[in-house]
Amino acid sequence: MALKVGDIIRFERTFNKEDVEMFTEVSLDEGNHHINPDEQGRLVIQGLLTATLPTKVGGDYNVLARTMNFEFLRPVFTGDTIICEVKIEKFEKQDNNRTSILASFLCTNQNEKQVLRGNFAGVIL
Repeated sequence: MALKVGDIIRFERTFNKEDVEMFTEVSLDEGNHHINPDEQGRLVIQGLLTATLPTKVGGDYNVLARTMNFEFLRPVFTGDTIICEVKIEKFEKQDNNRTSILASFLCTNQNEKQVLRGNFAGVIL
């Protein structure tokens, strides 16, 4: 599928305890809230694990990111389903056989609460 300005790419993911454990091992982000469950038995998802949602678009469309801006609005917990919508703001062919891309994103949880927003820019080879 060819991208164009205005396109919205939407997907969702539910995070579980194993996701947090694997990301903890890779990132070494071992804050107590990522290791010890809260009173409801949930772990807090690392912010950068949540931020993998909009970066998925980069992998799907071979984007080499140059900038990424994240604003973390509220915690995400194990068991939460996060819906991510990425909107293509700029998509321009360049003279060097590359395409520049700018996209904004908004992630909400299953309760329609915003958890993450931001944007990224880069090139597609």
